Amino acid sequence: MVEQLADLLRGRITEGHYKPGERLAEDAIGTSLKVSRNTVREAFRLLTHERLLVHELNRGVFVRKLTVDDLVDLYRVRTLLECGAVRDLTAPPRTTAMASAVADAQAAVLASDWRALGTANMLFHQAITALAGSPRMNEIMRGVLAELRLHFHSMNDPRRLHEPYLARNRDILAMIETGDGAGAEDLLRTYLNDSEHQLVEAYQAVATR
Repeated sequence: MVEQLADLLRGRITEGHYKPGERLAEDAIGTSLKVSRNTVREAFRLLTHERLLVHELNRGVFVRKLTVDDLVDLYRVRTLLECGAVRDLTAPPRTTAMASAVADAQAAVLASDWRALGTANMLFHQAITALAGSPRMNEIMRGVLAELRLHFHSMNDPRRLHEPYLARNRDILAMIETGDGAGAEDLLRTYLNDSEHQLVEAYQAVATR
């Protein structure tokens, strides 16, 4: 039950329902999800260990506010995971999850739902990591993406953050569908570098206000 609740809360962070600095109330979560306060506390402990939440003495539990150093480190891990997952591809793998994420992203654009577009983009990259067939890599990537979502809130224009990358996701998918692992790795490395710099600049702009 604790792990299920932690997974649910992690998903809500990844989907952008909780913002950095937001206080999470034990009673409210326990009541709404019909779980005990002890279960909520244990789930909070797991997510604190994952650096998604922080406990402040006499104040409660809050969604963690991340730093530029956190962001740079997250992209270092993303590059290792995603590029490593495609590097050795020599034949077309199953790409159903990736194609589904791209379709969801296109639907989000048509609906002007930029948070949903961000979620679809994350699912796309989770599916890339899954190509490695490693449960441990998948678990690490889920945590990385949940942390990364916290940085998205630093962007004043989420459309500018997410929309340009939809076409690039299509290009990466097309390369993977041909089994060209080296080509997909090149596209991914450039993609991740550009995305990192965009988020760092946005974060620094907010921090200097």
